[in-house]
Amino acid sequence: MLKGIAASNGFAIGKAFLMTKKGIHIDEEKAESMDDELNRLRDTVSKTLVELDNIYNKTKIDIGDKEAMIFESHKMMLEDPEYIAHIKKNIQEKQHQVPYAIQKATDFYVDIFEKMDNPYMRERAVDIKDVADRMIRISLGESTEICHLTDQVILIARDLTPSDTAELDKSKVKAFVTQVGSTTSHSAIMAHSMGIPAVVGCQLVDKISDGDLLIVDGFTGNIIINPEKKVIQAYERQLETYQEEVKALKKYKPLRFNYTSGRHVSVAGNIGSIDDLELLLEQGTEGIGLFRTEFLFMGRTEMPSEEEQFEIYKHVAETMKDKPVIIRTLDIGGDKIIPYMNMPDEENPFMGLRALRLCFKEIEVFKTQLRAILRAGYYGNIHIMFPMIGAMDELLKAKTILETCKHTLLEQGIPLSNHLPVGMMIEIPAAAICARDFAKEVDFFSIGTNDLIQYTLAVDRMNVDVSGLYNPYHPGVLHLIQSTIQAAHEAGIWCGMCGEMASDIEATSLLAKMELDEFSVTGNAILKIKEQLSYQTNITVE
Repeated sequence: MLKGIAASNGFAIGKAFLMTKKGIHIDEEKAESMDDELNRLRDTVSKTLVELDNIYNKTKIDIGDKEAMIFESHKMMLEDPEYIAHIKKNIQEKQHQVPYAIQKATDFYVDIFEKMDNPYMRERAVDIKDVADRMIRISLGESTEICHLTDQVILIARDLTPSDTAELDKSKVKAFVTQVGSTTSHSAIMAHSMGIPAVVGCQLVDKISDGDLLIVDGFTGNIIINPEKKVIQAYERQLETYQEEVKALKKYKPLRFNYTSGRHVSVAGNIGSIDDLELLLEQGTEGIGLFRTEFLFMGRTEMPSEEEQFEIYKHVAETMKDKPVIIRTLDIGGDKIIPYMNMPDEENPFMGLRALRLCFKEIEVFKTQLRAILRAGYYGNIHIMFPMIGAMDELLKAKTILETCKHTLLEQGIPLSNHLPVGMMIEIPAAAICARDFAKEVDFFSIGTNDLIQYTLAVDRMNVDVSGLYNPYHPGVLHLIQSTIQAAHEAGIWCGMCGEMASDIEATSLLAKMELDEFSVTGNAILKIKEQLSYQTNITVE
């Protein structure tokens, strides 16, 4: 059995198809005519832009807007004067032909990105290679299609570029396994959106031969090669059970719950873009407990304008109608880097200039977002939530800036909501300890368990050497969660949870005993959490 990183849930049983990209042999031949090569480069760039437009439109229709934005960033690379100038320099000064000039310029930038400490930025080297590969093939007059599948297969590759993933025929690809990549790679994100089980980072993928019968477990990252009949039968039963469970969960969609104490408990969803709304509504969400707005800022070369943000927030609010929509202000830093904001290179970014701290430094970015949220609040039940607060003066400063933006908009005659609830994330231990004080200043809490656990236990959950110490059920963590919920209730406000722990069915009973007011979970977990709530003795169905 091989082991990789589970990147997209699901099971698949099928034959392996080894995707071996046709190699491109590029000779370092001198260009006969510099003018001809420069014209050839212009033609190559033009044709590449057309192809990227086509794949962007296909991806937008087949997968979603967020995934399609990858190819917008690819187009921006072709419009980057520094990158194109580097290619031209190779032609003009070194007399390289276009394919070799592209390759050498690309190698230069790939080397820079692959040496970066931040894993997200390292993975962007794949995007550069993807664009360059497309350009080189076009300049040589070769096809960029990766394969023409006639049967259903499990795709095996060293890596899949965003282009490869977008061009996959979902009816033919049961799952895919790659040697490199992580859960944050574009191919993994797109596989999840497409509903294709995927395992990445399988170092021993070369042990798989073309035609091998495989079982791919997208939940555990396990890959079984040529399994025995009894193993296949066991997985087939597991797959059948899984499909039946998914179908059976639909009966929980309309259910609403109350604690026997009289408090309502809701199940809401987390989103990163408007593309996530459909799944949440299909699953019976009671609202949006977390709108991660940082994804609107990523995968582009400049900050989204106030108008662009307003239209997105307004669309979400109108789609959800009277259901609450909690918009978290920009939470970047740590593992979420935005190059165009000139973020500092820090030794410990998770403890550094991130989230609200960065917003205070980039005050116009912060005000632009706040104005957009305030304007959108007129069109629905929008709540605003500040992340990464550890001290009272941070919360008060954020509220003051919000009020300033509100008065500016009112003076301009822009219609606003009469009341826009303001809340804060509880993700720093100091905030949990001082929850009673903070509760006097906000309308609600939302516990961000991912960071709360990490900071409480001093454990980097992404570090394999210590990830075993990352324990949501540590007594210290549970004490902070319970005391935060109690502080909220004593102050007459509600307390939700939007971290991964909220989606963990093993934690539902414990959190219900604490009378957590809202479980804000991933779209696929909504019905599972509703099922678990229906079993609790201190909960009744409305």
